[in-house]
Amino acid sequence: MAEATIERAVVTPGHDGSAELLVTLRYGNGGSGHVSLDADGAARLFDLCGVTRLEDLAGQSWRHLMRILDQPGE
Repeated sequence: MAEATIERAVVTPGHDGSAELLVTLRYGNGGSGHVSLDADGAARLFDLCGVTRLEDLAGQSWRHLMRILDQPGE
């Protein structure tokens, strides 16, 4: 089965009025899921993926996202 990847990411308003990054994951079985990151988490995702644009997150491994979720605030 293929590894899950980031399908897309969009900036959305958060519950407290600050911007959040909504990341859509595509799983190897065709299913999808969503994860929301605050601004710090979004910046870390960009750094881990080595990208500077939202569009460039597409196709990146879900493992980058899991590193952020496993170790918040680093």
